Amino acid sequence: MTYTVYDDIITIKLIQEACKVLGMSMEAILKLFGEYFFKFCKMSGYDRMLRTLGGNLTEFIENLDALHSYLALSYQEMNAPSFRVEKGADGKMLLHYYSDRSGLCHIVPGIIEAVAKDFFDIDVTMDILDMSKEEERTGKKEHVVFLVVQKPHRQMRRAKPNRLQDNQDIQRNQEVLEAAFLRMKEKYLSVSVCPVKKSHWEIVRSIVMFGKGHLVNTFVPVYPERLWIEQKTFCSAFPFHIVFDESLRVKQAGVNIQKYVPGLQTQKIQLDEYFSIIHPQVTFNIFSICKFINSQFVLKARRQRMPEARKSQPALKLRGQMIWMESVRCMLYMCSPKLRSLQELEERKMHLSDIAPHDTTRDLILLNQQRLAEIELSNQLERKKEELRVLSKHLAIEKKKTETLLYAMLPKHVANQLKEGKKVAAGEFKTCTILFSDVVTFTNICAACQPIQIVKMLNSMYSKFDRLTSVHEVYKVETIGDAYMVVGGVPVPIGSHAQRVANFALGMRISAKEVMNPITGEPIQIRVGIHTGPVLAGVVGDKMPRYCLFGDTVNTASRMESHGLPDKVHLSPTAYSALENQGFEIIERGEIEVKGKGKMTTYFLIRNLHASEDEIMGRPQSLLDRKEAGAQGSQDSRTVAIMRYEHSEPLSPRSDKADGEYIDHHTPPSTVVHGGRIAGFRCVAHGGSGWPKEKRSWLQPEVCVMERLPVNIQC
Repeated sequence: MTYTVYDDIITIKLIQEACKVLGMSMEAILKLFGEYFFKFCKMSGYDRMLRTLGGNLTEFIENLDALHSYLALSYQEMNAPSFRVEKGADGKMLLHYYSDRSGLCHIVPGIIEAVAKDFFDIDVTMDILDMSKEEERTGKKEHVVFLVVQKPHRQMRRAKPNRLQDNQDIQRNQEVLEAAFLRMKEKYLSVSVCPVKKSHWEIVRSIVMFGKGHLVNTFVPVYPERLWIEQKTFCSAFPFHIVFDESLRVKQAGVNIQKYVPGLQTQKIQLDEYFSIIHPQVTFNIFSICKFINSQFVLKARRQRMPEARKSQPALKLRGQMIWMESVRCMLYMCSPKLRSLQELEERKMHLSDIAPHDTTRDLILLNQQRLAEIELSNQLERKKEELRVLSKHLAIEKKKTETLLYAMLPKHVANQLKEGKKVAAGEFKTCTILFSDVVTFTNICAACQPIQIVKMLNSMYSKFDRLTSVHEVYKVETIGDAYMVVGGVPVPIGSHAQRVANFALGMRISAKEVMNPITGEPIQIRVGIHTGPVLAGVVGDKMPRYCLFGDTVNTASRMESHGLPDKVHLSPTAYSALENQGFEIIERGEIEVKGKGKMTTYFLIRNLHASEDEIMGRPQSLLDRKEAGAQGSQDSRTVAIMRYEHSEPLSPRSDKADGEYIDHHTPPSTVVHGGRIAGFRCVAHGGSGWPKEKRSWLQPEVCVMERLPVNIQC
């Protein structure tokens, strides 16, 4: 969040984790972060503001505190560092860094080096001369001194020396550099931080651009012999200013600062009795002020020194510049009230007329009033964005739950069509396998048991059957009382539909043994009937729509179940044909009379010769099965291992055929032989003949319809 303040502990933890991931030191990470932070500030719209801070690197650094003071108007809780520059000879300088936030000083070299290269086309090297903790009025403050060596960019890019060149020159240059470094360090330890009067030649040197070697300009100002302004006019023109000497005794004050701090009218008062320094956080004495002479100073009036009428108001804050006047050995504090908005102006019982017309604080208050409104709007937008993100996440979770429930009631593609408001057209499926089952003596069980016992028994049984539908990927059509109906090859046509339903039936028989009869306490017995044939499928009704199957195949499958025997899987002749030579043990029951069908030769499915009970029941066996079961277990509390089948991919529909008609395109390419013939198949029709007229329209003359032959018979 843009305007949210995050604790430095979070920053340090992020850096530590980055160090572990990248295998780099914290100093290197912080320096890289400093380089990126400079680019980030440019991308965030501060590019022009940063470029105008100074004409060279020294001026840029000296004005950083002023920039931080301005940004504090928008980012109230910003705890920015302070910088102080000491110029040295030979293109060197000392950079003093002060911060209440320890451990982040290594960001500075990254920022400064990036600024020097981007804005001023120079390369900079920075080394730490000294690092200490200073006991200031507000507590510990980290003080780091950097030695900054600047060189023109073009010198840094000079050609590399010849490898055969004598290394003595390189070693000599290194020794000279180290000696200069030591001299600079000694000079720092003995340097006086209080400004002194410059000589004539020092003034000449000061107009030379630091680190460049050519004159910035040749302008020489002209000063009057006397000051042509009287004391009263000066104090009125600059209503907020204070002059004090080395012992902090007030010598002079502007008219409006006297108005709001009446104690300043008293002779020989101490400035630190009425004000405290807020920024920079230093001790209130002339020595500390001189150290930060280039920084903006913020002073806050002491509430206990205010008149009784003003003690209930927010304390007056002043922001301005300290100017040392060597001739009179006094400090001039040119300042203005530190106000962020019109509300703060009103709270202090002040008016815009109290601020001098030439003071830009007037414009700053009005402009910042508008900016604060924009910031508040931005904050609201960010909060709403975060709320929407959370709500969107919760909505996605609820939507997934709803879709899971919907897909449990209807096929996925049918449910999606209904959600889009489309009509679901009925489709004809040329071949599928339907299964019916019921509980033996269910009527007698219902007559002797409580309804809740029946419900618990059916729920236990159907839950086990429902799990098996996921194992073998068959579609559960419906349950009516004790009757359970599933279909393979619908709604997604698939070549292995008969094998899937057969294995599902074997699994049902095993699962039924785990469900107890409430009367006898023995496992219940079920009858299962299976038939293969064509059906018509579609959604019927508007209220509680169901995906239903229609056709004689449904009736025949139901007859197979009703004419079956307890604990047996009864197969019709077409179901037997679909399962023949597919690895199942099947025995012939013989010819029986089937209601509405006449005499039929039916069969019993005994077992799968190639699959174990664990595979049929979907119990995880291998590590891969466990992973797949675990992936499904994240959505379903029951562990399921999906059984694998040959030709398990859906059959592709022809775009020019009626809905529900499918052609199997999964014939292996290797079976094609020369002459357009396919091993193991025979031509039953082609575009010219051998096919019903209504089916011939989509066949080209050179296209054949192939029928699979028994093994070892060639076309």
